[in-house]
Amino acid sequence: MKAVTIPKATVARLPLYLHALEDLQKEGTTTVSSEMIAQRLNVNAAKVRKDLSFLGTHGVRGVGYDSAELGQQIRESLGLTRDFGVVIVGIGNLGAALANYDGFGEARFHIVGLYDADPNTIGTKIGDLTVKDVRHLAADVAENDVEIGIIATPAAVAQDVATQLSECGVHSILNFAQTVLQVEGADVRRVDLSTELQILGYYLRN
Repeated sequence: MKAVTIPKATVARLPLYLHALEDLQKEGTTTVSSEMIAQRLNVNAAKVRKDLSFLGTHGVRGVGYDSAELGQQIRESLGLTRDFGVVIVGIGNLGAALANYDGFGEARFHIVGLYDADPNTIGTKIGDLTVKDVRHLAADVAENDVEIGIIATPAAVAQDVATQLSECGVHSILNFAQTVLQVEGADVRRVDLSTELQILGYYLRN
């Protein structure tokens, strides 16, 4: 049986549904409705139902979804049933903050390496990890089975880092650098904080 392809827009919303669902479970909710999830996220309940239908679940009319079962279905769809090795390249203020973020481990994304090119940063420690020279990246990726790379470098060197990650076999990249990366054979997600602030500025003005 051919697997159902989930639309990219739906994939982007699934983590939000999972967070809402986990909050409801902490409150003791064992059965949830699309309306309950939608209310938490201020979205349309019909859209929630349609998105969840791509997982092969439709709930029970008038009852809703078993929260534990639905949570497991979302985690399986997002690949969150196993651990992922992650490296961060660029340990400035942002990179250091990301390295200290506890939420990665809770979501089964484990930081296994920190890298920089600045001699003043190399050798410093963040938690249990020591920042290494970026020249060690390729060897460490092979040894630690790294699957995701986070780029928090200045824009001028981000493309080189992305290319290096791809050549090392890291084909999932989260880019915080203020530039658009061109990497063949890799899935690149860009997090542009300045763009998000500009969008908020539009809504404030209008």
